[in-house]
Amino acid sequence: LALVFSLGATKDMGKMLGGDEEKDPDAAKKEEERQEALRQEEEERKAKYAKMEAEREVMRQGIRDKYGIKKKEEKEAEAQAALEANAEGSLTRPKKAIPPGCGDEEEEEEESILDTVIKYLPGPLQDMFKK
Repeated sequence: LALVFSLGATKDMGKMLGGDEEKDPDAAKKEEERQEALRQEEEERKAKYAKMEAEREVMRQGIRDKYGIKKKEEKEAEAQAALEANAEGSLTRPKKAIPPGCGDEEEEEEESILDTVIKYLPGPLQDMFKK
Protein backbone atom coordinates (compact mmCIF):
# COMPACT_ATOMS: atom_id res chain seq x y z
CA LEU A 1 0.00 0.00 0.00
CA ALA A 2 2.78 2.44 0.92
CA LEU A 3 4.65 1.47 -2.23
CA VAL A 4 1.69 2.34 -4.44
CA PHE A 5 1.25 5.66 -2.69
CA SER A 6 4.90 6.60 -3.02
CA LEU A 7 4.97 5.57 -6.67
CA GLY A 8 1.94 7.77 -7.43
CA ALA A 9 3.37 10.62 -5.37
CA THR A 10 6.67 10.61 -7.24
CA LYS A 11 4.82 10.73 -10.56
CA ASP A 12 2.90 13.82 -9.40
CA MET A 13 6.05 15.37 -7.95
CA GLY A 14 7.75 15.01 -11.31
CA LYS A 15 4.86 16.88 -12.98
CA MET A 16 4.98 19.64 -10.37
CA LEU A 17 8.68 20.13 -10.83
CA GLY A 18 8.22 20.67 -14.54
CA GLY A 19 8.86 17.14 -15.74
CA ASP A 20 7.33 15.70 -18.84
CA GLU A 21 3.60 15.21 -18.56
CA GLU A 22 2.15 12.04 -19.91
CA LYS A 23 -0.17 12.70 -22.82
CA ASP A 24 -3.45 10.88 -22.40
CA PRO A 25 -4.66 9.79 -25.84
CA ASP A 26 -8.25 9.69 -24.61
CA ALA A 27 -8.16 13.08 -22.82
CA ALA A 28 -10.46 14.80 -25.33
CA LYS A 29 -12.94 11.93 -25.21
CA LYS A 30 -12.92 11.91 -21.38
CA GLU A 31 -13.42 15.67 -21.26
CA GLU A 32 -16.37 15.40 -23.66
CA GLU A 33 -17.92 12.65 -21.51
CA ARG A 34 -17.41 14.77 -18.39
CA GLN A 35 -19.09 17.78 -20.04
CA GLU A 36 -22.00 15.61 -21.19
CA ALA A 37 -22.40 14.21 -17.65
CA LEU A 38 -22.47 17.76 -16.26
CA ARG A 39 -25.12 18.81 -18.79
CA GLN A 40 -27.20 15.76 -17.97
CA GLU A 41 -26.96 16.44 -14.21
CA GLU A 42 -27.98 20.06 -14.79
CA GLU A 43 -31.03 18.97 -16.82
CA GLU A 44 -32.03 16.47 -14.12
CA ARG A 45 -31.64 19.15 -11.45
CA LYS A 46 -33.80 21.60 -13.42
CA ALA A 47 -36.46 18.92 -13.97
CA LYS A 48 -36.44 18.09 -10.26
CA TYR A 49 -36.93 21.72 -9.25
CA ALA A 50 -39.59 22.29 -11.91
CA LYS A 51 -41.50 19.28 -10.54
CA MET A 52 -41.15 20.58 -6.96
CA GLU A 53 -42.37 24.05 -8.00
CA ALA A 54 -45.36 22.53 -9.81
CA GLU A 55 -46.30 20.62 -6.64
CA ARG A 56 -45.99 23.82 -4.61
CA GLU A 57 -48.16 25.71 -7.09
CA VAL A 58 -50.87 23.04 -6.80
CA MET A 59 -50.77 23.47 -3.02
CA ARG A 60 -50.87 27.27 -3.32
CA GLN A 61 -53.86 27.08 -5.67
CA GLY A 62 -55.68 24.84 -3.18
CA ILE A 63 -55.11 27.43 -0.46
CA ARG A 64 -56.26 30.26 -2.76
CA ASP A 65 -59.43 28.35 -3.59
CA LYS A 66 -60.11 27.54 0.07
CA TYR A 67 -59.78 31.14 1.26
CA GLY A 68 -60.98 32.93 -1.88
CA ILE A 69 -57.64 34.63 -2.56
CA LYS A 70 -56.80 35.70 -6.10
CA LYS A 71 -53.40 35.79 -7.76
CA LYS A 72 -51.85 39.19 -8.43
CA GLU A 73 -52.19 38.65 -12.19
CA GLU A 74 -55.88 37.78 -11.83
CA LYS A 75 -56.54 40.91 -9.76
CA GLU A 76 -54.80 43.11 -12.34
CA ALA A 77 -56.71 41.46 -15.21
CA GLU A 78 -60.05 42.01 -13.43
CA ALA A 79 -59.23 45.63 -12.67
CA GLN A 80 -58.26 46.24 -16.30
CA ALA A 81 -61.46 44.52 -17.52
CA ALA A 82 -63.57 46.65 -15.16
CA LEU A 83 -61.88 49.82 -16.39
CA GLU A 84 -62.50 48.85 -20.01
CA ALA A 85 -66.13 47.96 -19.28
CA ASN A 86 -66.72 51.34 -17.59
CA ALA A 87 -65.08 53.29 -20.42
CA GLU A 88 -66.68 51.23 -23.20
CA GLY A 89 -69.61 53.55 -24.03
CA SER A 90 -67.93 56.72 -22.83
CA LEU A 91 -66.16 59.25 -25.01
CA THR A 92 -64.41 60.84 -22.07
CA ARG A 93 -61.74 59.56 -19.74
CA PRO A 94 -62.85 57.53 -16.70
CA LYS A 95 -64.06 59.60 -13.76
CA LYS A 96 -61.81 59.83 -10.77
CA ALA A 97 -63.09 59.63 -7.22
CA ILE A 98 -63.84 63.05 -5.75
CA PRO A 99 -62.00 63.64 -2.47
CA PRO A 100 -64.37 64.16 0.46
CA GLY A 101 -65.31 67.77 1.07
CA CYS A 102 -64.71 68.90 -2.52
CA GLY A 103 -67.81 70.03 -4.37
CA ASP A 104 -70.32 68.59 -1.90
CA GLU A 105 -73.05 71.21 -1.71
CA GLU A 106 -74.98 69.46 1.06
CA GLU A 107 -72.14 69.72 3.59
CA GLU A 108 -71.83 73.46 3.00
CA GLU A 109 -75.55 73.92 3.60
CA GLU A 110 -75.41 71.86 6.78
CA GLU A 111 -72.55 73.96 8.08
CA SER A 112 -74.40 77.20 7.43
CA ILE A 113 -77.51 75.81 9.19
CA LEU A 114 -75.33 74.75 12.15
CA ASP A 115 -73.78 78.22 12.27
CA THR A 116 -77.26 79.78 12.20
CA VAL A 117 -78.44 77.59 15.07
CA ILE A 118 -75.33 78.40 17.13
CA LYS A 119 -76.03 82.13 16.71
CA TYR A 120 -79.39 81.75 18.46
CA LEU A 121 -78.02 79.72 21.43
CA PRO A 122 -77.19 81.39 24.74
CA GLY A 123 -73.56 82.56 25.18
CA PRO A 124 -72.19 79.63 27.26
CA LEU A 125 -73.54 77.08 24.77
CA GLN A 126 -72.04 79.03 21.85
CA ASP A 127 -68.62 78.78 23.51
CA MET A 128 -68.99 75.00 23.86
CA PHE A 129 -69.75 74.57 20.14
CA LYS A 130 -66.99 76.89 19.00
CA LYS A 131 -64.30 74.81 20.71
